[in-house]
Amino acid sequence: MSDGRVVGIDLGTTNSLVAYMEGDKPVVIPGVDGSNLVPSVVALDPLPPNGGRPTVTVGNSARKALIETPERVIYSVKRLMGRSLEEVRNELKFFPFRIANDVEAGEVPRVQLGEMRFTPPEISAYVLRQLKRNAERFFGSPVTQAVITVPAYFNDAQRQATKDAGRMAGLEVLRLVNEPTAAALAYGLDRAKEGTIAVYDLGGGTFDISILKLRDGIFEVQSTNGDTHLGGDDIDNLLLAIALDEIHAEHGVDLRAHPSAVQGLRKAAIDAKIRLSSEQAAQFDIELPNGDRYQREIPRAVFEQLIEPVLQRTAAPCRQALADAGVTPEQIDEVVMVGGSTRIPAVRQLVDELFNLSARGKRPHTELNPDEVVALGAAVQADILAGASKTTEEMLLLDVTPLSLGIEALGGVVARIIPRNSTIPASATEHFTTGVDGQTNVAIHVVQGERELAADCRSLARFDLKGIPPMSAGLPRIEVRFLIDADGILQVSAREQRSGKAAQIEVKPTYGLTDEQVESMILDSFDHAEEDFAKRLLIEARNEADTILSAVERAPQNPAWQQLRGEEQAAILAARDYLSSVKQDNDLNAIRNATVALDQATRRFAELMMEAAVTSAIRGKTMEAAGEELGDEVTAPHPMAPAEFK
Repeated sequence: MSDGRVVGIDLGTTNSLVAYMEGDKPVVIPGVDGSNLVPSVVALDPLPPNGGRPTVTVGNSARKALIETPERVIYSVKRLMGRSLEEVRNELKFFPFRIANDVEAGEVPRVQLGEMRFTPPEISAYVLRQLKRNAERFFGSPVTQAVITVPAYFNDAQRQATKDAGRMAGLEVLRLVNEPTAAALAYGLDRAKEGTIAVYDLGGGTFDISILKLRDGIFEVQSTNGDTHLGGDDIDNLLLAIALDEIHAEHGVDLRAHPSAVQGLRKAAIDAKIRLSSEQAAQFDIELPNGDRYQREIPRAVFEQLIEPVLQRTAAPCRQALADAGVTPEQIDEVVMVGGSTRIPAVRQLVDELFNLSARGKRPHTELNPDEVVALGAAVQADILAGASKTTEEMLLLDVTPLSLGIEALGGVVARIIPRNSTIPASATEHFTTGVDGQTNVAIHVVQGERELAADCRSLARFDLKGIPPMSAGLPRIEVRFLIDADGILQVSAREQRSGKAAQIEVKPTYGLTDEQVESMILDSFDHAEEDFAKRLLIEARNEADTILSAVERAPQNPAWQQLRGEEQAAILAARDYLSSVKQDNDLNAIRNATVALDQATRRFAELMMEAAVTSAIRGKTMEAAGEELGDEVTAPHPMAPAEFK
């Protein structure tokens, strides 16, 4: 690690910040304009008169260009990071962005700004470069290393895109830290031995709620929820809409035809919102294009009534996150408030009610600036990694897994459970089931690597889960849990949820691997990616075919078979024979088409069989007993879960 400073960066949807540890406390670094916040806005200036490459501006100067040249400005690019064109197509309706016409489905979208194109990581790199410059100006020396925060729900592709943006900005990204974890770090909540923490994050354009579990200094994200199109902007738009309508009605001026005036009115609406967080009333006083003045007082009570529907939209995700985490509001030990919109008293009152805080003698954490708390937490994490001060030297040093960890599933494919570059300590759980009727033992093979097949990965450990009660294939529910502690020790446990049978093993996932070996394994995965993926798809298609063929083989013994017409039975048998004939071929599309054909041919038979099973199960039985006989279909492993165990 270099001797230079390591900074913490909050790369936000609306605003971004950079912070560092000053003595024993984290501090945000201001920009050249004195503001701590750098708007996550990037603009492409008009082409120079004498030709050459146009200048790119970032932050407040770029935001001003929104009025004059909106086609050369992009904001909220964080929503596009690590996502394909198909994935972001619905997002684009919320923004005036133009996507390059020749970008195909499945490719990384490229945003058209004027005559130039940029990928989302390139846009984010401009924002990061500006934060880097701010820090270098502040310190008077180069800054090359950073910790960057990401939403807890970011997947591997989105996280990788963030790291790519950092690299393009000239930064070595030492760690990606989940935003709710960073907020908890900023408040020092990691110093507790254990507890359950809710992080309520209402920013300018997004709302996130995360439930974290703290055990021995390790944060584990239990659940996340939210709304990617809900935030302070919605409140600003409500105030703006009312003002626009009143100006039109009272003064006969349609400000929508005057973009600059609308932006001025929007600024007045934002200023009024900010004042109403500390005052009982706020004033609008705007000069209109016709020389009139629009003056209006908004009492806080009216403001709170107006924004109530917006705030209530945060309540449902909070309740869902609690349910997903399996906790009640009373089991939440701490609530952390993040995002500028949490300054609004009505928001704090709602959070108090949602988590039943006052009744328990508790208050949400609002001591730190909610705009800055994530960046401050990132600075704490950066200081931990740099080992730069006594304040953090005894705090938990997090690391990352160099390679993905998973288990061998049916057909020899790898079911990844913890992807590479995951921050550790880390834990993850997946649910599986059996692939053979009456199976009482399950062999669990733990592997490490990036290839699609277990045979091409590094074998770490094997152990057996024994004593599973014999059941039909697909009925056992086996929970496999991976936990990596701060020392990189991996514990793998498996538990059959119906019987409670459990087994576990402890392994060192990186033991014996040099950096060169890790790099080689990653490069191998790139070199063989297309070939490996094709093999995996073929194996999974054959597994699916085997499952449906096995069920059809037993069909004539089921009473429901006799209810089918002769031609229906013949169609099922013909589709079965055809699938059997193509299953061992290497034609993926033929196997898939034959599987779909057999599935469609057996639809009515499946319906008849289910009706008979339900009738039989509930006749003279309690609901609990009926559920056991039917195999608890409602709570069975999700059909998109990885394939059954080998």
